[in-house]
Amino acid sequence: MAASGSKKVVIAALLGNGLIAVTKFGAAAYTGSSAMLSEAVHSVVDTGNQALILYGLKRAAKPADETHPFGYGMELYFWTFVVAILIFGVGAGVSIIEGIEKIRHPHPVGNAYVNYLVLGAAMLFEGGAWFYALKEFRSRKGHLGYFEAVRRSKDAAVFTVLFEDTAALAGLFVAMAGIAAAQYFDLPVLDGVASVVIGVILAVVALFLAYECKGLLVGEAANSAVVRGIRAIAEARDGVKAVNELLTMHLGPDDILVNLSLDFDDGIRSESVEAAISALEAAIKDSYPEVKRVFIEAQSIRAHLLAQSGPATES
Repeated sequence: MAASGSKKVVIAALLGNGLIAVTKFGAAAYTGSSAMLSEAVHSVVDTGNQALILYGLKRAAKPADETHPFGYGMELYFWTFVVAILIFGVGAGVSIIEGIEKIRHPHPVGNAYVNYLVLGAAMLFEGGAWFYALKEFRSRKGHLGYFEAVRRSKDAAVFTVLFEDTAALAGLFVAMAGIAAAQYFDLPVLDGVASVVIGVILAVVALFLAYECKGLLVGEAANSAVVRGIRAIAEARDGVKAVNELLTMHLGPDDILVNLSLDFDDGIRSESVEAAISALEAAIKDSYPEVKRVFIEAQSIRAHLLAQSGPATES
């Protein structure tokens, strides 16, 4: 997914969550609702998270230099991992603690209609941001299911915002249900229960995001279709006898590193090998613009296998 599309999704979520957070805190202070306070903290965490993702996008766009010859693309993955930790530690932690405190010391929610108005408005704002993120995500996921698309996606900014907004909408429904149940059954403890449920939702989403971001942070290969396509291009090149090894790694959402070990025809001239390598690199980059660097090694299959087996042990 293009960086511009990712940035627009994050900015939309940032603006929406910032406005919602202020409104929720006001409503929580006025009504004394634990669930509403949890939702306010959740919105503050989300706002801070989107600011971190924007910072990550900015850092990832920095050009390569001597200390980072492959660029800064993976900074985005680092900051989205930090976001997942914040969701778990701050969002989920505060919500669960606040909910437990309300369960231990329940008190009625005053002026509940204010909460309903604020939660309803928040649903509209969150729904708009969620729909925008979903639209961007669906434009790229193709025929894949949502969880499979997230697993294969290399654009952590968009799927992080999408899951944050999904958790936010779920939390809003839980908060409204908890406040309504506490009022209807005259059981203030249900407001605290709703706060704990919101915390659990945030914890589950945070763990899922942390798992996905961890995979990207430590280095993931390009999608299998891209790998197959690169292999087909290499195997079809005149002079190439076999592809010994093909390694890929995402250095960013649209930045793939490719390493190829190729066995060329016996007796081929060095000038022909050089020309074939140059043509092959150009063909790969032309077919897959997200491939930014291609390193090709000319090596016989026998030499490659010996190198793979490591140094011989002395008898």
